[in-house]
Formats: sequence, C-alpha cells, structure tokens
Amino acid sequence: MFSASPAVLSSLRALHRAPEPDVLDTLLPTAALDTSSRERVVAHSMGLLGDLRTAQREGWVNQFLQQYRLNSSEGVALLSLAEAFLRVPDPETADRLIADKLGDADWRAHTGKSHSSLVNSATWGLVIGRALVSDAGQGGALKRLVSRAGEPFVRQAVGAAMKMMGEIFVMGRTIDEALKRMRTKDNRGFTASFDMLGEAARTYPDAERYFRSYQDAIAEVGRAAKEGHSISVKLSALHPRYEVGQWDKCVPALIEKLEALAVQAADAGIGLTVDAEESERLEMSFAIISAVAGLPKLKGWDGFGMAIQAYSKRARPAVAWANELGAATNRRIAVRLVKGAYWDSEVKRTQEAGLSDYPLFTRKAATDVSYMACSRDMLDATNIYPAFASHNALTVASIMEWAGNARDFEFQRLHGMGEGLYETLVRERGYKTRIYAPVGGHRDLLAYLVRRLLENGANSSFVHQLADEGLSDAELLADPVDKIRAVGGTRHPSIPLPIDLFGVRRNSAGLDLQDRTVLAEVAAVVAKTPAPRTDAVPAGRGGTETSAKAAVDRAVRGFAAWSRTPLEQRAATLERLADLLEKHRGDLMAVAVQEAGKTIGDALGEVREAVDFCRYYALQARGVLAPQELPGPTGERNVLRHEGRGVWACIAPWNFPLAIFLGQVAAALVAGNAVVAKPAPQTPAIAGWAVALAHEAGVPADALVLLPGGPEEGAALIADVRVAGVAFTGSTGTARRIARGLLEDDARPLVPLIAETGGINAMIVDSTALPEQVVADVVASAFRSAGQRCSALRLLLLQEEIADRTLEMLAGAMDTLVIGDPADPATDVGPVIDQASYDRLMARRAAMAARTVHTVPVPTDGLYVPPTVIRIDAIEQLTEEWFGPVIHVATWKAGALAETVERVNAGRFGLTMGLHSRIARGAETVEALAKVGNLYVNRSMIGAIVGSQPFGGEGLSGTGPKAGGPHYLPRFAAERVTSTDTTSAGGNATLLSLEEVGI
Repeated sequence: MFSASPAVLSSLRALHRAPEPDVLDTLLPTAALDTSSRERVVAHSMGLLGDLRTAQREGWVNQFLQQYRLNSSEGVALLSLAEAFLRVPDPETADRLIADKLGDADWRAHTGKSHSSLVNSATWGLVIGRALVSDAGQGGALKRLVSRAGEPFVRQAVGAAMKMMGEIFVMGRTIDEALKRMRTKDNRGFTASFDMLGEAARTYPDAERYFRSYQDAIAEVGRAAKEGHSISVKLSALHPRYEVGQWDKCVPALIEKLEALAVQAADAGIGLTVDAEESERLEMSFAIISAVAGLPKLKGWDGFGMAIQAYSKRARPAVAWANELGAATNRRIAVRLVKGAYWDSEVKRTQEAGLSDYPLFTRKAATDVSYMACSRDMLDATNIYPAFASHNALTVASIMEWAGNARDFEFQRLHGMGEGLYETLVRERGYKTRIYAPVGGHRDLLAYLVRRLLENGANSSFVHQLADEGLSDAELLADPVDKIRAVGGTRHPSIPLPIDLFGVRRNSAGLDLQDRTVLAEVAAVVAKTPAPRTDAVPAGRGGTETSAKAAVDRAVRGFAAWSRTPLEQRAATLERLADLLEKHRGDLMAVAVQEAGKTIGDALGEVREAVDFCRYYALQARGVLAPQELPGPTGERNVLRHEGRGVWACIAPWNFPLAIFLGQVAAALVAGNAVVAKPAPQTPAIAGWAVALAHEAGVPADALVLLPGGPEEGAALIADVRVAGVAFTGSTGTARRIARGLLEDDARPLVPLIAETGGINAMIVDSTALPEQVVADVVASAFRSAGQRCSALRLLLLQEEIADRTLEMLAGAMDTLVIGDPADPATDVGPVIDQASYDRLMARRAAMAARTVHTVPVPTDGLYVPPTVIRIDAIEQLTEEWFGPVIHVATWKAGALAETVERVNAGRFGLTMGLHSRIARGAETVEALAKVGNLYVNRSMIGAIVGSQPFGGEGLSGTGPKAGGPHYLPRFAAERVTSTDTTSAGGNATLLSLEEVGI
C-alpha cells in the first residue's frame, strides 16, 4: 500500500487551512519569472492574444457570450433560462419560464452591437420574444397578430436556441457522435478527453448507469485507440455517498469500480483520468487513486491520471504526492492541472461550517500564482506526465518558456471555449493539446453548462477580461506574482474569515467533519461518554430544584440582584457562557448524541446554535435594550428604558435541548429577568450542563434555576402567579393549555407568552426545478434529525408532470440512507426520542400502508422509525403534524401555484414553507401569499442561522417574535419611559444660550 513521504503528508495537512499569505510566501519564488523570461513571455503572449481575438471575431458563439456577459441582467437571464428550460416537460410552465427570463431584460440595448450578424439576429429574436411575453403591453400589432401562435412560436425558438447551446458545449450526445466530431477539420491535430455528463449520482441506479456509460465509452474509444483520445471519470458519479462519513462503505466500492474501468482502459490502450472534485474529498480520492495505481495488473500502463486544482492551498503538495505515487508504482502519472471548478461553493461551505480558514485561495491572482508554481514542479517531476488546462495566454506562454524545447507534455482546453489559443501551437509548432469534451444528452448538460459559463463569465477570468474592451493588453498580461506581492498575499477583502462572517459578532466555531482525522477524534469522544440517565436530576449541578414552588422562590430572590446588574455586565456574562460552551463542545456533543439521539453532525450544529444565541443576544442587548432618548419639545427629556419583568419560565423541547433551551434562557437573562428553566423530561442532562456553565460564566445560582421534571412540574410552574412571563417551544396543544392557564386567575397580571410550535410544513416544487437538488433538499428537510425538527418537511407538493420522476429519484436517494446508532459517524438517521413517539409514528405508517410510496429497512433493536413517503389525494387530507421521518406527498396542477399556496394557508399552520422553482415571479407570488414565518427558496427547509434567518411561525405555529431576530429581546422586557421637564428649575438655559448660526 502506497504511503507518501512524511514531508508531503505533513505539508498536505499543514496547508489545508493555513493563512493565505503563509501559503503564498512559499509559492511566489517558484512562480516568479526573471526579467528576461518575463519579457519573452509577454511578447509571446501578445501573439497569442492576437490569435484569440481573431477567433472571437470569427466565431459567433464567442461573440454571443461576449455580448451577454454574466455581469449583465441579460446574461444572467440567458444563463437561468439555459439551466432550466430543457428539463421542463409541460408547455404552460415553459411559457412562464420564458416570460420570467425574457420579459424584463433590456434586449433592445444589445441590438446591432455585435460584429456577428448571427448574434445580431439572435438579439432581434430576443427583442421580439420579449415583446411577445412581456406583461408591459409592448409589441403592439405584432403581439396581437401572433396572440394565438405566439407562445408556441417563442417556445420552439427558445428550445432550438437552448439545444444549439448544448451542441456548442457538448461534443456529442453519444460517444460515437463525439468521436465523429473529433475527426472534423475544426478539431484536426487535437485529441480529446471525453467526459460522460453527470455531476454526481444521487442513487445507486444512477451510479450504475454512469458506470455503464463509462464502460461503453472506454470500449468505443478503445476501438479507435490510435487516435489518442482518453476518458475522464468523476468518482462522485460512481457512488451516491462519496462522503467522508461513508468512507468505510464508499472507498472500497469506488476502488472496485475504478479498478474495473482502469483495467478496461489499459487493455484498450487508452488513458483514464480521475477528475478533481471538492477539497473535502481530496484524501478520499488519494486513497482510491493510490489503491488502483498500485494494482499489479496495471503494471507498465502510463495512461492512468488524476486532476489537481490550483485554487487549493494543497495543490503543490498534491503534485508532490502524485510524483511519489508514480515513483512507487514505476509509472508516470498523468496530472491534469486545472485552476478549479467549485470555488464559490467551497467558500460558502467553509463559511456555513464555521471553519478556521478556507481550503483555497480567495483571489484569482493567487490561484494563478499557485498554478504557475505547480506547473514548474510538474515540468521538473520525473514521474508525472503534465497536462496544463488553461485558456489564459499568459499562463500558456509561461509554461512554454519554462519547458523550452520539450514537448513531453500537453495543454488542455474546454470544448466550446478557448478557440484560437492553441490551433497554431498544435498545427505548426508540434505542441500536443487535448480537448476536454463532454458527452451526453442536453438534459445532462445543464449543471455542466452553468458551471463552465460561471467560471468563464466571472469578472476575474481571463476569458471574460479578454472580451472587456476597457482593459489594455498590459492589464490583461499583468504578472500575478506582482499582484499578490502588492497586497502582501492577503485574503480578498470581501471574503471574511468564517469567524468574522457576522462582523462584530464572532461566529461560532465549527469542526471539519469532512476531515477523517477530526471526525474520528469526535466519534471517539462521543463513544467513550456513557449515556446519561434521563430519569434522574443531573447529579452535582448547582441551582437545581425539585419543585416549582422552590424554584420560583429562589428565582424571586435572585431577580432583585440580577435585575440591578448593569446591562453591559449581563451581556458580557452571555459572551463568557458562549466561550465556555465552545470549550466544552466535545462533552456537550457527546451528551446530545447519547441523551437526545442526535447524529454527530446535528450535535455539532446544536452546540454552535447555542453559542450563536448567546453572542447574538449579548450584542443585541447592548443596542435594543440600552436607554434611548426620544424626540420631544425643547425643555423636555424623554427616555425609554427596558427593565426585567421578574421571573420567566422557560420551557424547552427535547429536539433542541441545548440550543432552544439556552436561546430562551439567554434572552430572558440578558433582559434582566431571573429564570426558572424547565427542560423536557427526556433531556435533563444536557440542560444540567448548560445551567452549570451559565453559573460558571457569572449568572448567579438564584437568577437561573433548573427545574427538571415532566408535565406536572411544568403545570405547577405556569400556575405560580409570581411567574411574569413564559417562553415555550413545543406542541400547539400544550401552548394552548399554557395560554389558558395564564388567564385562569383574574387577579393575576397579564403575562406575556412567547410560543413557538410546530407546523405542517410544505415544500412546493414546480417543473423548472432541478430534480437532483430537490431530492437532496427533501431528504435533508424530511429525514435529518429523524424528522424531529419543528421546521422539518411534512408535506411535499409536486407539480403533476414531474411527480413520478421526482418520487422515483427520491426513493433511490432514501435507499442510500444509513439508519442506526447516532454515535456512528456514518449514520444519517438515528432513533426517535421515546417509545410514545415511536408508537404514534409506527401506527400512522401502519394505517397508511396501502398508500406508502416508499420506505426503507431499519434496525429492529431500537426506536428506529423507517423514513417513509405516503401518498395522499389532496393537501387538505393532512390535518396534523407527524413529528418524525414520515412525509406525505400530493400533486398540484401547472398554473395553480397561487391556489396551492392558499390551500396550504388554509390549514392555519404557518411555520416554514419551501419552494423549488427557477421562475422568479413564482417565488414572488409565494412570498406575497404564504402565511409562514420562514420561506426557503431553492434550498432545504432546516438549519436556520441565528441573526441571518430569525426563526418562528404564526397562526397555529406560534406567537412570535422570532428567535434569533432583532425583535426578540424587547418581548422579555418591560418598557418604561421617564419624561422630565428640564425647565422646571427656572427656564430653558439650553434654548436661551443658542449661538447665532448662518448670519
């Protein structure tokens, strides 16, 4: 088994999230050109620029992309239309999509602006199309003339245009078609690496289909092996769970599949390259690639390759790793160096996960520096066959300068892009160039097309800048080394570190659970922690009482002192509590797993949310709760103050036993109240931890009192007339009982109740939505946390035309779920909370067995409810919330979006709603009509972020205000105004002493 040298392994780990300047310091000397080399490179680049510009003037495709760039509303509209149009099966929705994307853009501004008559003709087509679909009444006689035939005409025209774009960026619908196209004169002298379209498998049948397509492609290309073409393979297409948490299952399976493909390619005498994917999969891909490279049956085959992304901080040691692998297996590893394909999504994932730093460079120039340093290393490596994938003239000229007279390497470009850069080099100067050529149907093109257009349409890309007439050649060919030195290698100023994402409020720190070492360490901590007894008061925790009366007695005493504590001191106490939560994160996660049945990922999210609540409310308190001077007539001072109300009862649920528990408590405390905190009877241990840490942070033991127990203790607490406010999260029925209880005693003051309850949360999906994205978000929204989230998806509403296809894909995705011990890092779905929940959910499944669309097997030992999809005939048939991994699905008719939203509203729940659609006007319709607290568009419905997505519902789903939002804290405080006549002592001295101004 191959293992890289300690130096390479150490470098891979050290650089993963190292500060950007530190990484670049090691790259700059290697990437730099000396003065004479720089002069030659620039001169050479100027000639390449001329070739590129000639090709752009001659090719209508290049001119079309130049005319409609992504920094224009028209470019964005076309991109959105191209991404969605070809998958829409019904004409009504297709027409709505066209109207949405074409109707508002200013196509007329582009008329006659291109050198290409084809582009200008296309623009006039878009102008006419806008006239036909616009709601603004444009088009006049033309619109009236074609009022009946207009929409089909436009639909057909747009469909033809989208298919034409497909033909531009896809080499062929089949491998046979692609091979024939490679033999045309336009591709003379070039070879191809054929990529079978499909970004990732969502199901095991998907993975098998992709595997067979690779096998077929290898067989077909092998029959023409003398032409020199190769195949590119995505590992994510070969397994639906290509994830670090599933390492033990997916890595052996992927080794087996990649071995079969590699042996087939070797026997056929063609090359096979493993494409690069997200940075979190790097270690996995190394394990798979090295296992296959070391197979005895592949000895002597130099066609095996891998891709490396230069935007990765680990790119250079990855090159060294590949060279060592080649040496260990006695072959040259073909390394395709690319600049990177997932930059934007990796930045977002790092921010969401709250990690220490990014795994990639945040400036394009820094990626260019990395690319150049890696290029030199590859040219110097004895066990690497270099392949340089670039559309950048300066990059190409630099590599040629370093390579000298050598030709033992190749360049690569994307099919449909970069024409003009390599033709002369290939046909007149003997350089080898390979075209990365996608193969597949137009529907499979969508994700690939958007990714390529985004990369090359970005403001920082060379392709985009080349089309910018405002940039001089000198600016185009500026040395990236000089650019990075000028800024000291610093991060892009608009991309803060995750910890600084929220400005002055420090973001909660995450753990990189996609790092196998980190994940194993966390799993070990969880595994060694014994499960707490849920029927006992947490032992050794101060501030615990066993009766409601005793708890309120203590809190009443504690309120007197705590309410006089300065606001700044109360806020600082919450911030110390946040720090203590992070310090004890491992212990808290372990208790959440063992007591609440949370998976490791959900347990981490629980701690982070609790931390965020503490810091957010501390920051908010300093603003919204501080004394505020109000305007009024001269000689008068009016001050609004917020004071604690007294003792608050905070009653938390078991599904978020730390985050919601501490969110309620922290808000009440910082507003100046004392708190009696009653956790759910299923989860007292983690509540004990939270209260103990709060006391350690500086909250007096009498200001925060823990009251474990069940419904009896809760009822007694609510009945105590000294309780001045209640914060509750739980069922709607319990919230009603609390509300009635607070009003039973007519002598009792009116008491505020903040209630957050459940909901029949619906996700509406139309036929423009991307099925793969829909299914991923349905699985996360419905089954993560075993469906035991207030926000979880309960009712899936699919447009009729896509229902069967979506449900088939959903069933396949459900089959990949791992149900079992939540302490196991591989587990997706753990048990439900208790026997009562289990019995209720299983009874529902039994009653609806005849309507079950799909379910999956689960362990028989434990409270595991199988994830289940149940078909119903109408929205109105679902009248209550089923709090677990059970969802109901119904359909709706095209054109009935508004009616569908109103039917959901009629159920009177109003917590969350989801919408998957590419029609912006559809999203506006839902936003205007939906009576829900949180609307999620084209994403999952869970995981609200404190301060960014304040959470809480309306109607039967809660009272508001929203937790984690700017209006939450004032509800916990009494508002008091003091008005003082400042002239009562003899006159308005301030007014009388005003100086003359402006005279």
